[in-house]
Amino acid sequence: MKNLSDYADDINKCSKCGLCQSVCPIYKITGNDCAVSRGKFVMLEGVIKGDLKFNKTIEKYLDMCLKCGKCKEFCPSGIDVCEIFNIAKYECAKNSLHYKLEKFFESKLIFGSILKFFKTINRNNKQTHTETTKQKLLYFKGCVNYIHPKTEKSLKKILSKLDIELIEKDFECCGLPFLSSGNLERFEEVKQHNLKLIDESSDYILTDCTSCENTLKTYVTEKKFINAIEFLSTQNIKFKFKNPTKITFHKPCHQKNDDFISAILEKCENVEYIEMKDYNECCGFAGTFAVKNPKLSAKMTKQKAENIIETQADYVVTNCPACEIGLKQGFILLNKKAPKIMNFVDFLALSTIETE
Repeated sequence: MKNLSDYADDINKCSKCGLCQSVCPIYKITGNDCAVSRGKFVMLEGVIKGDLKFNKTIEKYLDMCLKCGKCKEFCPSGIDVCEIFNIAKYECAKNSLHYKLEKFFESKLIFGSILKFFKTINRNNKQTHTETTKQKLLYFKGCVNYIHPKTEKSLKKILSKLDIELIEKDFECCGLPFLSSGNLERFEEVKQHNLKLIDESSDYILTDCTSCENTLKTYVTEKKFINAIEFLSTQNIKFKFKNPTKITFHKPCHQKNDDFISAILEKCENVEYIEMKDYNECCGFAGTFAVKNPKLSAKMTKQKAENIIETQADYVVTNCPACEIGLKQGFILLNKKAPKIMNFVDFLALSTIETE
């Protein structure tokens, strides 16, 4: 495992140009330079040089980050901002009481046992690899499907109409919650477990959660990952809805592109798409961010809800279960009735599905 000092050269690459300010959702709200990557780099540079010590203030600003990766994508110096912040969070928090408590609850004994319990009560017949000419999809279903397998059932309903083989294995959590809390040892543990189950037999590794997909890509880059909607957009399939339906789409931060949206909409009959204002801006939830920064989260989720209301859509669809929570939070805080908010896969499963 690397230390923060190993990233000294990367941090020094930051020219303090401030371009990250233009894309950082938190800076847009706070105007606080410590909330954006260049401000954090100033503090971390001080820690590396020995001029500063990790403290609660630095940790507060490290937690004031959505891990959306927009600053990394926009950085002219190509600095891997999120990786540096993960290491910094680990070194900052590793000796604190709250970190030790988080580490305990995220351990295989506690978190792993809870996940195992839900796997057991929601057990279904796993499909395993057999010799076949069908297209093979290795399904990484994610923690939410183990706990509440609604989207898993919707996906399997749709895929049953296609000539594919769905391969399932006993994956652990992708590890994103552990990265966010700075629990790098636990992240490495689940990463190694999952890597052993990713083999060469599948054409794609399929997910229905953008955050899972994005995290899995940090494990290994040469594999072919694809989210469920992107895959379905390439198939000879139609989704026929009985009544005219208006939908809008929220793009999760971890979804790097949405070029497939127009293609999947072309396969939907009786569906009108209305793009919301700032459809690709963060919902404001971002896991533990909402817990550690409730006021900022509330402001972001309420703004997102207001943008949804303007569309007058019947459904809001997205590709991330955490985003679903964030979108619902906004309507709760506004005390306004929400349209139906769900995974895009669940929405498609409401239709009459036909293959061409």
